[in-house]
Amino acid sequence: MMLNIHDHQETGLTDTVRKVSIEAFKALNLNETHVFNVIIVDDAHMQEINQTFAQKDATTDVLSFPSGLDDEVGDVFISIDKATLQADELGHSLEREVGFLTVHGLLHCLGYTHETEEDLAKMTELQETILAPLNLVRSQ
Repeated sequence: MMLNIHDHQETGLTDTVRKVSIEAFKALNLNETHVFNVIIVDDAHMQEINQTFAQKDATTDVLSFPSGLDDEVGDVFISIDKATLQADELGHSLEREVGFLTVHGLLHCLGYTHETEEDLAKMTELQETILAPLNLVRSQ
């Protein structure tokens, strides 16, 4: 796997993103030639991206941009501001939230959706299966 992590906010979470990405690639049977990019930004930057590409004038926690190329998975943008807020609200670590958003974004790049209850259940199960070996489990 060719993983590029750009931590524009200097969060210190690149190791978490790397470990989660490696675990996800193994679980999803992706090979080492695939390129995956994760970019950590703040809310202001995320709002600009969301406005430009989704015509939504608001921030969000994660945005995924599939590449459409055989050897590139795509780009995932994570708002560290939203991730911090959500981790606090849900009562778990920031590492768990960023790990979750990394996997969630990766799955979207691969075509997974949560449009139906069945799709949501499948995506949720995959996310938790990938995060469990890293002890990045959901708070109870």
